[in-house]
Amino acid sequence: MANQLSHLLAQWHQHRDESEWVLGTVYKTEGPCYRKPGAMMLFNSLGQQFGMLSGGCLESDIQQHARRVMQSGKALTLCYDGSDEDDLSFQLGIGCGGTVHILLQPIRSDNQFLRLDQLHQLLSERRCGYFYQRIADKDGTVEARFVASEQLSSIPAPAKATLLEEGDQQWLVTPIVPDPHLLVVGGGIDARPLVSIAHQLGWKVSLWDPRPANARREFFMDADRIPDCSVEELSLFARTQAVDAAVLMTHNILLDASALKSLQDNTLKYLAILGPESRRDRVLTEAKLTGQPLKTAIAGPAGLDIGAELPESIALSILAECHASLRRHSGHSLSGILGSTTSCIPDKAPDKDLAA
Repeated sequence: MANQLSHLLAQWHQHRDESEWVLGTVYKTEGPCYRKPGAMMLFNSLGQQFGMLSGGCLESDIQQHARRVMQSGKALTLCYDGSDEDDLSFQLGIGCGGTVHILLQPIRSDNQFLRLDQLHQLLSERRCGYFYQRIADKDGTVEARFVASEQLSSIPAPAKATLLEEGDQQWLVTPIVPDPHLLVVGGGIDARPLVSIAHQLGWKVSLWDPRPANARREFFMDADRIPDCSVEELSLFARTQAVDAAVLMTHNILLDASALKSLQDNTLKYLAILGPESRRDRVLTEAKLTGQPLKTAIAGPAGLDIGAELPESIALSILAECHASLRRHSGHSLSGILGSTTSCIPDKAPDKDLAA
């Protein structure tokens, strides 16, 4: 959660007058790198760091340069080359072998706090926009601006952080989007790890269950909201609160069906029903949605096939599938080992003398 931009900005906004601050941003990479362009991190004069720009090995060195930026009030750029034997990143044994370029900008009143107050407000309202950062030249010019999405209706906007040329200036344009909002329908014991892990991911989580014995706040301290509304009002809640994904797990066919019927008109990026295919079909039948086109394809059974059995691993399975869906990725094994005929688990225990 500490790496989500909304969390970083919340920390800065709350304590921005208590110390000096510097914003670090990855603006370009070459080859394999841990973080990608647009990744941000905050440093302050108290020595605190929020977020990360590498796997944790470069941050101490970046902090030293951030102190220089605080003293000078000028922006600067850094380059860490993992393929250069004389470079710090190579000496630290990072191993990625890529090159990462980082922009450090002071956050001060005389540069309008880099417009981070606008970003903070935008994310709190769950709106989208684009953050422009001028890449520092030799003069260390500090400049940033922010444009809300609705103001770019006639201008092509990048889908990911992109370097643009404006005359002799170079700018990093980063899309700003709110954290995913997950609605969990069902407040039983197995919903606890789902809510907890989603919270750790930095997602906004709402939990709904009309049954008095379920969805109790003492068991769901990580839930952002526990709405008290009827099942018919779930659709309005999902729409007004910009819900991105929903998981139906009440363990009650009628309740799941009612929730599905209420949510079916909402355009969600992910919608899952806990349980086997036969249960999914019963829910669809009860909701009178069998054979009808749905705005959101239903994941049922919910989750990726990772051999999950316990509530914690089932939650991991569901959130992994949800994460892949939200990011429009396949959820396939990156190495391809799961499709290999060679197992990483031995078929039998090794001989005692070999084990010794």
